[in-house]
Amino acid sequence: MSEITPAAETAAPHRYTADLAADIEGRWQDFWQAHGTYEAPNPSGDLDGDPETAARPKKFIMDMFPYPSGAGLHVGHPLGYIATDVYARHQRMTGHNVLHTLGFDAFGLPAEQYAVQTGTHPRVTTEANIVTMTAQLRRLGLGHDKRRSFATIDPGYYRWTQWIFLRIFNSWYDEEAARARPITELVEQYEGGVRTTPDGRAWAELTVAERAGVLDGHRLAYVAQSPVNWCPGLGTVLANEEVTADGRSERGNFPVFKANLRQWMMRITAYADRLLDDLDLLDWPEAIKQQQRNWIGRSEGARVDFPVAGADRPITVFTTRQDTLFGATYMVLAPEHDLVDAIVPDAWPEGTHQVWTGGHATPAEAVAAYRKFAASKSDVERQADAKEKTGVFTGAFAVNPVSGENVPVFIADYVLMGYGTGAIMAVPAHDVRDFAFARAFELPMRCVVAPTDGRGTDPAQWDDAFASYDATLVNSVGSGVSLDGLGVTDAKAVITAWLADRGIGEGTVNYRLRDWLFSRQRYWGEPFPVVYDEDGVVHALPDSMLPVALPEVDDYSPRTFDPDDADTSPEPPLSRNEDWVTVELDLGDGVRTYRRETNTMPNWAGSCWYELRYLDPHNSERLVDPAIEQYWMGPREGQPAGGVDLYVGGAEHAVLHLLYARFWHKVLHDLGHVSSVEPFHRLFNQGMIQAFVYRDARGIAVPAVEVEERDGGWFYQDQPVSRVLGKMGKSLKNAVTPDEICAEYGADTLRLYEMAMGPLDVSRPWDTRAVVGQYRLLQRLWRNVVDEATGAVTVSEAEPDETTLRALHKAIDGVTGDMAGLRFNTAIAKITELNNHLTKTGGPVPRAIAEPLVLLIAPLAPHIAEELWSRLGHTASLVHEPFPVADPALAQDEAVVCVVQIKGKVRARLEVPPTISDTELEAQALADPAVVAALGGAAVRKVIVRAPKLVNIVV
Repeated sequence: MSEITPAAETAAPHRYTADLAADIEGRWQDFWQAHGTYEAPNPSGDLDGDPETAARPKKFIMDMFPYPSGAGLHVGHPLGYIATDVYARHQRMTGHNVLHTLGFDAFGLPAEQYAVQTGTHPRVTTEANIVTMTAQLRRLGLGHDKRRSFATIDPGYYRWTQWIFLRIFNSWYDEEAARARPITELVEQYEGGVRTTPDGRAWAELTVAERAGVLDGHRLAYVAQSPVNWCPGLGTVLANEEVTADGRSERGNFPVFKANLRQWMMRITAYADRLLDDLDLLDWPEAIKQQQRNWIGRSEGARVDFPVAGADRPITVFTTRQDTLFGATYMVLAPEHDLVDAIVPDAWPEGTHQVWTGGHATPAEAVAAYRKFAASKSDVERQADAKEKTGVFTGAFAVNPVSGENVPVFIADYVLMGYGTGAIMAVPAHDVRDFAFARAFELPMRCVVAPTDGRGTDPAQWDDAFASYDATLVNSVGSGVSLDGLGVTDAKAVITAWLADRGIGEGTVNYRLRDWLFSRQRYWGEPFPVVYDEDGVVHALPDSMLPVALPEVDDYSPRTFDPDDADTSPEPPLSRNEDWVTVELDLGDGVRTYRRETNTMPNWAGSCWYELRYLDPHNSERLVDPAIEQYWMGPREGQPAGGVDLYVGGAEHAVLHLLYARFWHKVLHDLGHVSSVEPFHRLFNQGMIQAFVYRDARGIAVPAVEVEERDGGWFYQDQPVSRVLGKMGKSLKNAVTPDEICAEYGADTLRLYEMAMGPLDVSRPWDTRAVVGQYRLLQRLWRNVVDEATGAVTVSEAEPDETTLRALHKAIDGVTGDMAGLRFNTAIAKITELNNHLTKTGGPVPRAIAEPLVLLIAPLAPHIAEELWSRLGHTASLVHEPFPVADPALAQDEAVVCVVQIKGKVRARLEVPPTISDTELEAQALADPAVVAALGGAAVRKVIVRAPKLVNIVV
């Protein structure tokens, strides 16, 4: 920013400066707060407000839940918040009742880790962070309805998180009805004999514990022994999505191992098809939809049973290429598969290939060593196409059900328990990974799909597998079935029917999606509203006992271990608080002693339903009033699934948060608590504000503000440093706070700059030096309305000339479309063009131009717009003033220039009306004297017209 000299300040005491901006912004923020300017009335309840406003069409606009970091905001954080605020302000001015607010997702690991380091309770630090962040957001002039804000750590909020959990726990998914139903209805089916128990006994003959076990097999929330990602360095288990590609924790970068632990799970897999199908109802970026489709991973194939000698059950595989069953020459189980221990013999079978044993004396030793090796790798690493294939023979053989051949059974890390059945039939001739494994372990291959590329039918001569769906089957005859000569599709149908007739398989659908791991061994999270009796049976607490509050403890850190020690198990912080864990309760059958759950819910729990709490935040009687939910989120024309009208946030939440929230919402819909089928109708992913990172010779980041650019390079303390574009953050020493920019230029300038940097969905680099451009726009706007010397309003009451009037309406027309499309950068460009026109014209700006101009910029720069509106003589805020409407006749150019070409050369330029038709334009072009002369009597073969700007004549 250029220095303002004392002489300039004296000559222009009413210039728009940072000091004046700070005064204006503070006053209007106080005004909005005092008058409840942004309060959105509900149609009923304690937030009913102005009935006239409630009668308007609604618009529910949301940002993704922010976490209140102790570092505060940098200028990259508010990008989405400013964008939704601009859009919300425009929607208010176009006659909508707009719900726009912001709460805080405040449980989770960062606050807990900080508390462990400092000894300060996580609630203390989290609430302090919320105060800081709230002040920073207020300074940006965000128009939030403060009455609706909350934090997930508020007991009044997580009471309802626990209430929703209990609804999920007390529900089961009815496949026939394709919806969740109360667990009591399932009990009635068992009691009435409509449904039989797994062992055929009558329901009345089962013990309490046995009944609980049966129901747990159906509940949407259940406890199970599950293979989990155990992180000793954090002392907790992690969801797959919280583990990096190199097998380490996203938080803290500790090693993660596979372990079997007792955990709470959510049966999200029951909703796989609905989560897939309903994506078609949503206005989301196609890339995000595709990520969800890939994560759910629906595939059609067949289940096939392979008998194993000495085992009481077969190895069951899921395959999408059941047509290649005759080519299965070995099998692979995931190292964690529960059948492994049952099939491992005491000694290696006679003639076992040495490369299969891994150098171990017995199968048991080989399996144990390999399991330990595999446990150190993440699922992502295990699925990667590594050059070296690893595995070990179990010592057992299975029987191929179509060929009758014995096939060796291996364990290998490229097979996961998280997909299919945790077992595969390996067809090395026609699967790339199986081919590589077979080569490494010298296993046989059999061609059963005839290659179409001339390589022949001997896999021993191939360089890689032949994997194709456009080929015919060969070498596939036996056991009363023949696939030879059939195409892949027909062969699949024949073999699937054959398997089903013999009861050793069936056609089925499989999903990549796994049930959601819902336990964390942490303190700072929502307690589970359940207790366990002496038999380990889970009992849901009644709603009257909610919330189950977190106890105050002295030690809130989970027990951590040597990060590399996989042979450890979790010890949650709550387990050390015996006074809280052991409790005497009367749950309907007298006072008994119970134990509370010592795990807590993951931080995702609170963000699975927060959009509903925004609707009815003070309701202590129910989750949300049905009429209020129907008003703000119910299905309507163009939004068949209902949901939030606009949801803005980062694309990094494509799977985790968005998939979890959709699942919870669908359960609530099935149980009749909400009318909307989906939580978020329209999703928009904003880009990222990046910044240059400067590193010294050691690779250490140095403070960006202290780096000098000279001689074509960058220097820190006179030493050369490298520069790369990356994230903005405190650790990279390149963060710029919004407070700094607000202090130097004002919040309106910051808002304009962030919106003008480029398309909202594209990442862009921050450049503090470029901020001044938007600051000058505001200064010119100010000068067009206010005299810098006297402070008087300078607008005139004269009628504007036609050129200026057309410039105004063209701007209105363009900005209106840009606002609806979230194209704020081009909206700012059009406003700048209009403002520059007024500056160049000189003289007082007509009121008929100045007032619409102020209204145009109001969503983008609300403080200066309010101030100018007030100085123009208006006594009320402009927040609900009607947005200017363009006159179509004035929004068009009076005339446009049409280029006439002959043989590709320009021969004439015609001024024509923008509405001219192709026929009229062709006639005018052919009659133009310059065109006639250029033609020189030549015959016209073809005329190509692109009205109103081009005519191309072919001779």
